[in-house]
Amino acid sequence: FVDWVSAYSLSPPGAVLRMTMSARGALEPPKPVRTYAATTSPLDQPPGLRITPARKRVLDVLAEGPPRTMPDLTREAGVGASVVKGLAAAGAISALDLPPGATFVPPDPDHPAVDLSAEQQAAASSLSQQVDAEAFAVTLLDGVTGSGKTEVYFEAIASALRLGRQALVLLPEIALTPQWFDRFARRFGTEPVVWHSDLSQSRRRLAWRAVATGEARVVVGARSALFLPLDELGVLIVDEEHEAAYKQADGVSYHARDMAIVRAQLIGCPIILATATPSLETRVNVARERYGRLVLPERFGVAKPPTVEAVDMRESGLKADEFISPALRAAMLETLAAGEQTLLFLNRRGYAPLTLCRTCGHRFECPSCSAWLVEHRFRRQLQCHHCGYNAPVPKACPHCEAEDSLAVCGPGVERIEEEVAKIAPDARFGVMTSDTMRGPEAALELVRTIEAREIDILIGTQMVAKGHHFPHLTLVGIIDADLGLSGGDLRASERTYQVLHQVAGRAGRAERPGRVIVQTHQPEHPVMQAMISGDREAFMQLEEDSRAVGSWPPFGRLAAIIVSSRDGAAADGVAAALARMAPTGADIQVLGPAPAPLAMLRGQHRRRLLLKTARDQPVQPLLRAWLSQVIVPARARVRVDIDPYNFL
Repeated sequence: FVDWVSAYSLSPPGAVLRMTMSARGALEPPKPVRTYAATTSPLDQPPGLRITPARKRVLDVLAEGPPRTMPDLTREAGVGASVVKGLAAAGAISALDLPPGATFVPPDPDHPAVDLSAEQQAAASSLSQQVDAEAFAVTLLDGVTGSGKTEVYFEAIASALRLGRQALVLLPEIALTPQWFDRFARRFGTEPVVWHSDLSQSRRRLAWRAVATGEARVVVGARSALFLPLDELGVLIVDEEHEAAYKQADGVSYHARDMAIVRAQLIGCPIILATATPSLETRVNVARERYGRLVLPERFGVAKPPTVEAVDMRESGLKADEFISPALRAAMLETLAAGEQTLLFLNRRGYAPLTLCRTCGHRFECPSCSAWLVEHRFRRQLQCHHCGYNAPVPKACPHCEAEDSLAVCGPGVERIEEEVAKIAPDARFGVMTSDTMRGPEAALELVRTIEAREIDILIGTQMVAKGHHFPHLTLVGIIDADLGLSGGDLRASERTYQVLHQVAGRAGRAERPGRVIVQTHQPEHPVMQAMISGDREAFMQLEEDSRAVGSWPPFGRLAAIIVSSRDGAAADGVAAALARMAPTGADIQVLGPAPAPLAMLRGQHRRRLLLKTARDQPVQPLLRAWLSQVIVPARARVRVDIDPYNFL
């Protein structure tokens, strides 16, 4: 597998091999495991100890079973680590260092399962048969949001466990939600082994060792989990297979979904691709009968799809500093009065994407990137979302020195939060972004707060779009549905539709009917028409036809060459040399060189060339021969991205 990824991505084998050994010290003798246990009953506590709801949840969890590690305890109780440490300091619970042993409880495939609908049961039986056959097969599990796809592929995992095999579930990092783990625990009686970027080094070592020894029977993780040493895989699952987050562009460039299919083929085990919005690549492979397809066309139980309506923002009559239309404002207040919850979605962090001077027109730009600085008002900072550069918001323009002349343009989630506070001052609201959710504990605490109906209005970025099930959430408002449609990316429309569809799917997932209000300046756009009509197939057929005409992926092949250097002239020189030596042929086209849309990134000047070939033309031999003809100076770097997803 390492050799295959190396050859396909044109990466050094050592770089790929390092990805399989990404837990420092994993081969060292294991250290004692710090756990926490109850010292008294929840009703018999040290005098003077104040029992808050969060503390009570910790005590209740520990009263029910064995000692828990900090990550397990905070996740099960829905609290932060400080709550646990406070109870330990007060003597209400005790810290125990246990000798290393069986760190992870094996999942029980015969643990009582939830009742499946007839459609779910048919799909689960089909997937279980594939697992029992122990042969390679790719199946798309195509189910509408809320149809219970997770419970269906859990049965495939159960079949693998009964055969004594392991299972690997890949999820985008933002979809690794507390609710997913709750559902897994209900089905299998324990937690899976987890692998993602937020793991501490000690937790990473434990997980890697458990995988390598075979102790870990089910692993769930982000894309890097694909490179764990799982020797007994019986089934591989890629949930939310359409997600662009599966593509890694830095270092070794690979798409985890595609490489997962390769790994399953090399092993000879089935792989399941689950989604409510299949990628065009997967759709075409199903049409060509390379993949099978199982369909869950209806939501589980009594839940029905939400109604979707568009608001033409060109006719909204809003002031320059208002972004919530009268229709959405009225719907929010109506939902609030009914005691139900609202989700407001805007895929833009911070307060405003651009700050400028009203006196001289100066715009605040990152000194290291071709990007505007985003104001984060609550931190009183201007920040670059590409390199992390930040600076305090100045009191005067640094260009003309005019005071009180700075103005912000456009909204971010912080600005929407400010507007919501004016519309519904008594409402309780929360914000879910990568800025506010520092680690899984913070996300867990917010989710538990929403489940307890202690939040009326949730405001968030794409973090809110995945894996969350809030029964009392009945209204979704999409603040700027057009965001993401511009930029010239060939997948822009497809991606925008996918994220809007996923966000809309958060509404009305239980008995209460759901409603979605889409604010757009382009109601006639095919994406908006598909959202309103609910006709996914018509939209995807339109996308398919437009790509086929130009032989764009998945009907052709692309490879990007990115030249970067701190010296702009050096970057131009290497790019020009590559252009002179570019391959030619009937089905070969080279576009560029040209400055990348992000022409400067982290102080590096960037130039791009794009190799476009026929679908059946292997691009790797072409690229090897091409790159070997150009001498790259030490001050420049050339990076290859096979099947690029990001055109910045």
